Amino acid sequence: MSTEAPVAPPIAELTACFVDEVIRPYAAKMARGQGLSPDALVRAAGERGLAGLLLPTRYGGAAAGHVEFARFVEAVARVCASSAVILDVHLSVGSEPLLLFGEPAQLQRHLPAIASGRHTAAFALTEPGSGSDAAGLSTRAERDGDGYRLTGTKAFITNCRAADVYVVMARTAPGPRGISAFIVGADSRGLNTGEPLHKMGLAGSWTGELVLDGVSVGSADRLGDEGMGFRVAMAALDSGRIGISAQAVGIAQGCLDDVVSSARRDGRDVDETLLADIHARTVAARLLTAHAARLADLSQPMTRDASIAKLYATDTCVAAAGAAVEMCAPDSGREDHPAAIRLRDAKASQIYEGTNQVQRMVISRSVFDG
Repeated sequence: MSTEAPVAPPIAELTACFVDEVIRPYAAKMARGQGLSPDALVRAAGERGLAGLLLPTRYGGAAAGHVEFARFVEAVARVCASSAVILDVHLSVGSEPLLLFGEPAQLQRHLPAIASGRHTAAFALTEPGSGSDAAGLSTRAERDGDGYRLTGTKAFITNCRAADVYVVMARTAPGPRGISAFIVGADSRGLNTGEPLHKMGLAGSWTGELVLDGVSVGSADRLGDEGMGFRVAMAALDSGRIGISAQAVGIAQGCLDDVVSSARRDGRDVDETLLADIHARTVAARLLTAHAARLADLSQPMTRDASIAKLYATDTCVAAAGAAVEMCAPDSGREDHPAAIRLRDAKASQIYEGTNQVQRMVISRSVFDG
């Protein structure tokens, strides 16, 4: 029985062609950090009508739902996890805050370029001293005439150095209600980016430091009212967790593909119990992700459901990657073996968009709150 949610044929066909024509040919190079740059990948998606999946057609987007978005991210991650996280960030946390909280003039100024793939989007919340504790950020936005000057450092920013526009969280007053969101162009004076980090996995995804040294931002580039930044961030992370859940499902499914391919090629037996357990967990993770995505499409509360999907799917993909390495041994001992690549890629999914420890806190508190 198939558990995959039906996808509108045009998006499904575009996705299949994109994976075959762009993702698969570069997957091995992306795993070594030598493939397409993030902005080149987003442009390639834009050329196929996929860089604005969640954006309305009036801005050049595909007006797809979160279910279709999750299917797209899973399909990409099944072949290349690095490409999946680049596109996930661009499509969700990099652009959805603009759609949800932006003024008409802001939408018109930024969304067409994002939807076409001409501009790559990124989300800057995490700092060296505040990751899971988002409310503890210290980047400042100080009043400067009719605008602001942003000063501080962001860390582990996906698409850093490749992005054209960043959604940046900065403090305008003390406490969680003192955080505001800003739209910052990559060409802003005083904005600097570090070299992409050399990471354990996801080598093709650029992750780096964003330094704001008195960056001047006009009031017209504040996203939402002053003090709404925490709400903007939490809304973005809810949607982002659907994307990361889908990425994790794609990695897990890719692990199953590796095991079956290896067993058929070499004519050897596999641990049937372990294979069945990983398959069952992958199916369950896909269903949980689809459930959270459907709630998002219905504009229903889905914070707990997105956390459940993210927790279960990412734990599953790490388990699947470990199992794949075991069942593909000894070949999987090679650094470039697909199962070894997926094992290195999988771990990050338990950390970004809120660590899995944070997901457990969100879930448990929601249970007590009813």
